[in-house]
Amino acid sequence: MMRKVFTTVLMAVTVSALALSGCAKKEDTKPGSSAAPAASTSAAPSNNSGKDFKIGMVTDIGGVNDKSFNQSAWEGLKALEKQTGAKVKNLESKSDADYTPNLNQFVKDNYNLTWGIGFLMGDALKTVATQNPNAKLAIIDNVVEAPNVESVTFSEQEGSYLVGVVAGLTTKTNKIGFVGGVEIPVIKRFEAGFVAGVKAVNPAAKVTINYTGAFDKPDAGKAAAATIYNDGADIIFPAAGSTGNGVFNEAKDRTKSGKKVWVIGVDKDQSLEFGDEVTLTSMLKRVDEAVARVSKDVIDNKFQGGKVVVLGLKDNGVGLPETSKKNVSADILKKVDEYKAKIISGEIKVPEKP
Repeated sequence: MMRKVFTTVLMAVTVSALALSGCAKKEDTKPGSSAAPAASTSAAPSNNSGKDFKIGMVTDIGGVNDKSFNQSAWEGLKALEKQTGAKVKNLESKSDADYTPNLNQFVKDNYNLTWGIGFLMGDALKTVATQNPNAKLAIIDNVVEAPNVESVTFSEQEGSYLVGVVAGLTTKTNKIGFVGGVEIPVIKRFEAGFVAGVKAVNPAAKVTINYTGAFDKPDAGKAAAATIYNDGADIIFPAAGSTGNGVFNEAKDRTKSGKKVWVIGVDKDQSLEFGDEVTLTSMLKRVDEAVARVSKDVIDNKFQGGKVVVLGLKDNGVGLPETSKKNVSADILKKVDEYKAKIISGEIKVPEKP
């Protein structure tokens, strides 16, 4: 039922954009396709249905321009703003001490919905929700049990399994890396799915795991990548917010010096930011669409406080972008489609923990 609600409202958010860009390709949405739907950030011109609504978003310490998770959420709100006329605003948290004050600022300013973006926001959002039972709040990547909070999580392990298949079939050295941010459940799902996907198609491959302990330290990501590449790895998958940007920076430096290495993007199609020369593919996590959907529910008086939504491959909540075709062979993408179908059918149960 939740998937039906998600799909129905998402169509309302994106239908005009699809009309302008032409009919969506069949492979974008059919169950056997490796590709997730195209981004919906080019929403239709405002219909003013939300002109009297205010929606706020508080980021974790990664910042709104992390080129990944937080940025995707903000793009979802900006798309909604164009489509409905709603007023949207973000507040960046510089440390965890900012979470509660930032959330409270939107609540005290009578925003119709206040978002906490990221697992780390869970405790603060729970506190604010309890103290303000009439306020509507929502969170991505964590579950907050409160009647005035809607929680949205993703099956990151499923999409990560698919990019693991790509990595396992692409590597020439049989050495692959994973760079994580903070060791929290959501990032462990990325790790578990990725390693399982690699091992499913290439049992001989070695996957090196490195956690930096931060989502906002590109230099730490660059150093971690250097160590892994120096050990012979030719592909790294970071799930670390803006820390992962450092992995791309290291790969670009090496590519300039003539050494071919790859990075697998996360959350967004990061080839659009970092280029096809280093981006093998990306594990899309449709935070933008989830944020737009729940926010639109508030405008339509359909907010589902107390609900938990889990989005996976069957919901097109995770997947690979169409740009994967640039660097991933047709044979490998066909294999990805085969594994995707098996995951959706339940034949393969992807682990959530390493």
